[in-house]
Amino acid sequence: MARLLIANPWASGVDEDRLAHVREALPANTELRLTSARGEATDIAREVSGQVEALYVFGGDGTFNEVLNGIDGATPLGLIPGGGTSVLPRALGVPRGSAAAARRLAGSVRSRRIGLGRVNGRRFGFACGVGLDAEIVRAVDELGRRSDGRRPGNVVFAWTGIRTLARHRYRLEPTLDVTGHGRAAFALVSNGPSYSYAGPVALHASPTATFEGGLDLVAPVSVRARDIPRIARYAVGRSDRATARDLVFLHDANRIEIVCDRPLPLQADGEDLGDVEHAVFEAERDAVTVLAP
Repeated sequence: MARLLIANPWASGVDEDRLAHVREALPANTELRLTSARGEATDIAREVSGQVEALYVFGGDGTFNEVLNGIDGATPLGLIPGGGTSVLPRALGVPRGSAAAARRLAGSVRSRRIGLGRVNGRRFGFACGVGLDAEIVRAVDELGRRSDGRRPGNVVFAWTGIRTLARHRYRLEPTLDVTGHGRAAFALVSNGPSYSYAGPVALHASPTATFEGGLDLVAPVSVRARDIPRIARYAVGRSDRATARDLVFLHDANRIEIVCDRPLPLQADGEDLGDVEHAVFEAERDAVTVLAP
């Protein structure tokens, strides 16, 4: 087996036509395996690590996360956007269109070593959160899939975020402790510069985070209704987090420990990992090889 393509047919941007164009753009000796159950991409990646020249993945951020939890450090990995947001490949500079991405990655002779994060032993590629953002992820998941089996899009995510804040009456008190650094209402941990995207606009928890460095943490101490416009400006701008008095901020950290007052939701790369009272984040530097566009 020279090369393998893993595709998730349930991802928002994957259909028969797009899959055909992706396969046409990839090398002729690329085999295809479709996933049919959660966690299957991890098993496939673990099975073929070290056995293929390259492993391509066509799906969304959940599929990419699964592959990262199975891949070794040497097998070149090509990430082809097929989700509603596809944060990780976009943050790595991969074209947003699936066929264009496949062509660029198929013709790439360059690779790039990047680090990953771990939370309680599970890898993540770009972002992880405890509290509010994980609560929003869970609320969207509870809405179920659309009639075509796909996850709701960005508008639903945004509206769900507003409704979630409204349930809290736009008031979030400190509910967790960033060990050794202070109390906060929720925590966002970044492994790269983009935490998510709103359409074409990158949203930043910490724009100083890099795939070659450690982990960055941004944790608002508390939130009131009057704070929401300022937090929104943080997300789309490059304001200095390090000097902000209302944030707990860590840059290029190897290890971060969070202890919650009560069980709080945890998400990694947009995947709900359940409730936790204790979360340990670790930087796994120089962890995987990705094909560079």
